[in-house]
Amino acid sequence: VTDPADAKSDHLLAQLQGGGWQALDWSPDNRKILVLEEISANESYLWIVDAASGEETLLTPKGGATKISYQGGRFSKDGKGIYVTTDKDSEFHRLAYIDLASKAHSYLTSNIPWDVDELALSYDGNLIAFVTNEDGFGILHLLDTKTGKEKPVPDLPKGIVSAVRWHKNNHDLAFEITSARSTSDVYSLDVQSGKVERWTYSETGGLNTANFSEPELIHWKSWDGRNISGFLYRPPAKFTGKRPVIIDIHGGPEGQYRPDFLGRDNYYLNELGIALIFSNVRGSTGYGKTFLALDNGFLREGSYKDINSLLDWIPTQPDLDSSRVLITGGSYGGFMTLAVATNYNDRICCSVDVVGPSNLVTFLERTAPFNKAKNITKPLFVIAGKNDPRVPASESEQMVKIVRQNGARVWWLMAKDEGHGFRKKKNRDYQFYATVMFVKEYLLK
Repeated sequence: VTDPADAKSDHLLAQLQGGGWQALDWSPDNRKILVLEEISANESYLWIVDAASGEETLLTPKGGATKISYQGGRFSKDGKGIYVTTDKDSEFHRLAYIDLASKAHSYLTSNIPWDVDELALSYDGNLIAFVTNEDGFGILHLLDTKTGKEKPVPDLPKGIVSAVRWHKNNHDLAFEITSARSTSDVYSLDVQSGKVERWTYSETGGLNTANFSEPELIHWKSWDGRNISGFLYRPPAKFTGKRPVIIDIHGGPEGQYRPDFLGRDNYYLNELGIALIFSNVRGSTGYGKTFLALDNGFLREGSYKDINSLLDWIPTQPDLDSSRVLITGGSYGGFMTLAVATNYNDRICCSVDVVGPSNLVTFLERTAPFNKAKNITKPLFVIAGKNDPRVPASESEQMVKIVRQNGARVWWLMAKDEGHGFRKKKNRDYQFYATVMFVKEYLLK
């Protein structure tokens, strides 16, 4: 803890064991600190730390039969409680109030069947601005803390809302919006008048983003009857006939593709006429804790089948070419790419694996792509970093070796000065240009 005006005041307040600790908020009297202890994606705990003595008091008990997640805590104006988001007794993260004396939970957004991603309490304590993740889109809400009722919010550009902050005047609210046609830009909302202002127009290299493809939320029924979702970006109308498809699978696995700015991926849409599908298979966040756990352990093969079901859905779209489909993904998405390539080789025309594991014990021997590598006969591009601390480059090298023995065409790119994903611009550019060449050779011809 330190006083910003006095550098010498810096001192150790408490020694915390393990990782994943985060200070969330100060109490109004500056005597207490609300602290979050994160264990995993679905397990975390809240502590109150005395700012003078460092004494730690657990606010949310451990050892229950069900793991519970807490996020985003803020002290109420009177300091008698805190506002948090939690999935306690729910599939989704709800906005809740915890009374510090009784530890009783009051749930404020049970009517919204989606995760509350973040919250911000006004300085006078009368309003809470919070953002929900609704099928990937970020939706801004306003809640009156006295009545418990929501206040109307004007329509905002569709995309991802984040970084919600109140002005001290308690009626101006700042936030960021990222969308398919704009990188992260700052907006404000006057909650009294309803006026929305855009404060920044971020640099996009001189490109006219007004014509960039907007995401279309899609759903398809999977092998067990569950609805799986994703986002489809269609190329401009100047490209006629059925369009080839790239399916991009996110990493994690506890991740989620959301409709943000595509950056250089717009090249595939606008210059090559390729449709892009970003999938959120089982195991993705944002769809409830049951869905999140559906790819654990031996259930993992269910996520491969979700992509197979997507391959069934593509032929139902009159403008998509099911005979020209490329699978790609990075990290866990790279693992999924290899899994799809080994299990559904005949349904795709090529694949691009970026820093994906192929034979880690943690992914179970029975489902490891390495053990089915002989099934891959379609062109494969494997990309790795020699210094990858998460996925050793040997994971990629062994796949390259076996698939080449199959007689399949394999492109192999390993950067000697990169780790888990390319970070240096020269290497990122090289990877992109090489991938475009691969796409032109094996997806478009």
